[in-house]
Amino acid sequence: MSREFSKIKESLASWSEIRQLLRGGESGQIVPVVIPKDRRGFAWVALLLLALYLVGTALLGGGVLSLLAAAGAVFFLLTALVWLWRRAIVEIEEGTTGVRSRWGAIVGTLAPGRHYLWLPWDRVDAVVDTSTEIPYSAPIAACPTAENVPLKSIEFFLKFRIVDPVAFVRTIGAGNFDLVLSSAVQDAIRQRSRRVHTERAYDLRGSDVGDMQELLTRQLGRYGVRITGANIPDVQLPDQYQQHLATREKVAKELSAFEREWELTRKRRIDTLLMEIERAKKTRDARIVEVRAAANTARKDVARMLEEHETQAQRVRWEIEAKGRAELTSAENEAKGLRRLADSYRDNRAVLQYELARRRLDVGARLAENAPRPVVVRTGGASGETSPLATLLLAQLLPQLAAEHSTGNGQVRPSVEPN
Repeated sequence: MSREFSKIKESLASWSEIRQLLRGGESGQIVPVVIPKDRRGFAWVALLLLALYLVGTALLGGGVLSLLAAAGAVFFLLTALVWLWRRAIVEIEEGTTGVRSRWGAIVGTLAPGRHYLWLPWDRVDAVVDTSTEIPYSAPIAACPTAENVPLKSIEFFLKFRIVDPVAFVRTIGAGNFDLVLSSAVQDAIRQRSRRVHTERAYDLRGSDVGDMQELLTRQLGRYGVRITGANIPDVQLPDQYQQHLATREKVAKELSAFEREWELTRKRRIDTLLMEIERAKKTRDARIVEVRAAANTARKDVARMLEEHETQAQRVRWEIEAKGRAELTSAENEAKGLRRLADSYRDNRAVLQYELARRRLDVGARLAENAPRPVVVRTGGASGETSPLATLLLAQLLPQLAAEHSTGNGQVRPSVEPN
């Protein structure tokens, strides 16, 4: 394995080294607790006894010796007091808490700042880091999955903070806490890996481990420790399974690429078919337009021919009617003349009546011979619409009929009746 468990320990150091150990650790190990060396000694007692001896000498002696003894006693007394004052000062770093003991029993804590321990039996047993979230890394090897396949390793990372320094120091200590924490983390990781299938093992990376964090907090809470964060940054599968997974991923990528290529080909073919369909629709519409235009042209031609023939027939009818009226007027005039002549020749009345009747018959016969004969052509159905086929047939037959009847005795009057 490339990484190892983080190690937690406590160290014995002088007051000047406490800050460095708490912040940077020692030899790559985490040091949340430092036991300070007691720098107080009993040298000030010797100075105090020497000052008392000099005081006695000054009281018993006399002259210059008494003055020197008194001065020496004052000097040694001040020195002992200064020594005692300096050694009684205890400075607790910001972010740490001192555990105070008396006669070896823990009696309380010291907040950050300067404190004075005058009595020699009062001391600081430990300085605990209570503000820093201490990182802890635990790579767990051979974690079995739900299929009992041992994973190569699962790296678990957490952060904890000591919230009760007295409980931590009195109950477990840093060295024992390292063993308890590593065991609890291994149990939690193995329980989690047992619920995961091997093919989904990579899902553990960055997954929600809130339940594990709560479990560890409950287990370690009695030691004055609270877990502030946890996650699984890395999972390593067995080498053989990694190869198998890499093969599966390669096949999956190739399948995905083939599906994308097929989707593009399918879309391209569909687009081509749609374009061909649109082109066929446009061609069909163009042909329909051409057919409709041809039909409209044919209708217009037939209508124009019918109009021309109707105009010609109307002209012929007017000519025949004018000629008939002229002949009728002439016959009436002749009849009037004959009637006057008959009045003159009443004796020949029967002859004249016979002649008049004969002439009337001749005029009627000539009028009947010259009268126009109508030609009826049915051009439509019951709905009143004109069939293109009937229109084309009418356009071809009308000129022939007009030519045939124009060479005969009578004249033709074409008449078009809707059916």
